[in-house]
Amino acid sequence: MRVILAQPRGFCAGVVRAIEIVERALQKYGPPVYVRHEIVHNKRVVETLKAKGARFVENLSEIPPNAVTVFSAHGVSRSVQEEAAKRGLPVLDATCPLVTKVHNQGKRYVRQGRVLILIGHAGHPEVEGTMGQVSGPVLLVQTEKDAETLNIPPNTPVAYITQTTLSVDDTRGIIAALQRRFPDIEGPETRDICYATQNRQSAVRKLSALVDVILVVGAKNSSNSNRLREIGEEAGKPTYLIADGSELMPEFVRGARVVGLTAGASAPEVLVEEVIDALRRFGPVEISTLDGREETVQFRLPAEIADVTPVDAFGRA
Repeated sequence: MRVILAQPRGFCAGVVRAIEIVERALQKYGPPVYVRHEIVHNKRVVETLKAKGARFVENLSEIPPNAVTVFSAHGVSRSVQEEAAKRGLPVLDATCPLVTKVHNQGKRYVRQGRVLILIGHAGHPEVEGTMGQVSGPVLLVQTEKDAETLNIPPNTPVAYITQTTLSVDDTRGIIAALQRRFPDIEGPETRDICYATQNRQSAVRKLSALVDVILVVGAKNSSNSNRLREIGEEAGKPTYLIADGSELMPEFVRGARVVGLTAGASAPEVLVEEVIDALRRFGPVEISTLDGREETVQFRLPAEIADVTPVDAFGRA
């Protein structure tokens, strides 16, 4: 069996930064360190950090006084920030800088007097955080139909921002629908869209032309991992989302001569290696890597922990 690895795959710079913040905080302050929400959507990452002393909670009320607190990569609302400040919790903000950029764009558009539209998935923690960062109403749009049926007069000045785990391709149709309806509309430039989301989706499209089946390593609650699975299916290839090697079923790859393998932005490379080991149970495996974009983006860490070296961080793809 030939296995072609997508390039890029796995951890993005925002995820690397978020995990490093928790690990360095544990090393500097000692356990426990409290993390609001899963730091990233991956069970293995969460369980590994739990074993080191991280405690994951959904509400700040679960955090003891004066305990070191980390906000997840998805970002939080202003009310959460204000509650943490009111309680005097020492906070390390692991919000992805690209998510923070979306927050700032939204605030700027509202200051300009525009009605703000957010393209994203209802209930996703990043969407909830973004909507809670902006003063005034934010209209959530999930589909082209939503865009076409917005109850706003056509001459209203509007602006849109997008959830970072949606790519240019994901949002193109919705943005076009908004532009048809509203002549006075503004939005971020294409280059402001999350590079990691676009790169991973483009790699799967390229991979789909070369393989018989695609395996996506990622969590079921990971938006970007689910989208990679959908893209493989849209290309006409059987595509399966699996958390790790233990979820690989023989029927997924039965009869496949070439298997494509990728991973969502919150999945560590060790899980990809476990899937390769699981494939070897079915016979010899020849590994190659797709030609693709090399990612060199790095995000600055909070000053309080920038000089701390983690004992062992997850490797990146």
